[in-house]
Amino acid sequence: MTDPSNSPVHLARDIAFRLRVLDEYLTEATPSQAAEILSEVFDLEDGLVTGVTHLVETGSRFAQGQAHRGMLPPEAWLAMGRSANELRRVGTDLNEHTDAIKQLGTPPAAVSTTPPKPVASAMVVRRSR
Repeated sequence: MTDPSNSPVHLARDIAFRLRVLDEYLTEATPSQAAEILSEVFDLEDGLVTGVTHLVETGSRFAQGQAHRGMLPPEAWLAMGRSANELRRVGTDLNEHTDAIKQLGTPPAAVSTTPPKPVASAMVVRRSR
């Protein structure tokens, strides 16, 4: 007997649950943490958006086969195909901004710890006349 915890349906439920948890983390994250999370989500190579896009593309190919067999209406297959195409466009659009989001997660350059030289203000100059 196979282990039910290894079933693809359980995996899909677990991923959906983990996405809700990630959403909660993002809601409460500092700007730096949120930038790190979003950088991973939007990563064009291995990010979450890319993974979901591939999953919908695979679903579309499944739906295509089922539509050809008469098991699904062609509109279902076409809707999945359009969804996959739109997700790909969204991922490409987001990729243009990933560097800016990553920079939010990068700590600012080290600040000098030496105090600045005092500069005479206009009031000081006038008082000395």
